[in-house]
Amino acid sequence: MTEPRPLALVTGASSGIGLELARQFAEHGFDLVVNAEDAELTTAAEQLRAAGTTVQAVQADLRGAEGARAVYDAVTATGRPLAAAALNAGVGKGGPFVDNPLEDELAIIDLNVRSTVVLAKSVVRDMAARGEGRVLFTSSVASTMPGPYQAVYNASKSFVQSFAEALDTELRGTGVTVTSLMPGPTDTEFFERGDLTDTKLGQGPKDDPAQVARQGFEAMMKGETKVLGGSLLSKAQAVVNSVLPDRLKSAGHAKMAEPGGAE
Repeated sequence: MTEPRPLALVTGASSGIGLELARQFAEHGFDLVVNAEDAELTTAAEQLRAAGTTVQAVQADLRGAEGARAVYDAVTATGRPLAAAALNAGVGKGGPFVDNPLEDELAIIDLNVRSTVVLAKSVVRDMAARGEGRVLFTSSVASTMPGPYQAVYNASKSFVQSFAEALDTELRGTGVTVTSLMPGPTDTEFFERGDLTDTKLGQGPKDDPAQVARQGFEAMMKGETKVLGGSLLSKAQAVVNSVLPDRLKSAGHAKMAEPGGAE
């Protein structure tokens, strides 16, 4: 008898980094439970199945408790242990905080922060009880700096980064590893969805999501705590951020994310 294929969960898997993470899992012999809120998930799941991977697609909005519950119910319904989870779903919103609708800012918190904690609670508890598993959180280089004109988004990623590193410490020696993936600007739908296309950030160079996902997957499989994703330029910018004072980082981010700044 052949060994059963390991099972992985990927959220935000309809496009961008999430879809590329799902491809990494599929190429490395995992079956999948994938989630996104949009109808693109159906097409993404079909692409993944074409490679011979068993894929359970769960179209659900993680901003509500019902969505997160539906995703983990789909995992448990397989009757199989979850070998790895990539908690990748996230959203951003550009513009001045005083002008942005409150509901848009709260949606960022609900998806980037709340749903990440809710799903991590179930995922990590089950893995710790078994004594094995891998968790990958998609954080961001944005987590390392204040984000004028993306104030809530950057703050949400600072939460994810801190949360991931704390869990990594708590879980050492349990057989469960935690890795945070920290991409720079990446060529995804993030900028269109977040109303950032008229900014210098939105118009600037962006990394290949396939490259970012591969770096994240490899780091997770090695059990690394965190990895800077993307090109050498993106990584160099992240290293510079580690030594700059917050005041300078904040001023620099304001220039890059100011609405209309690319005109």
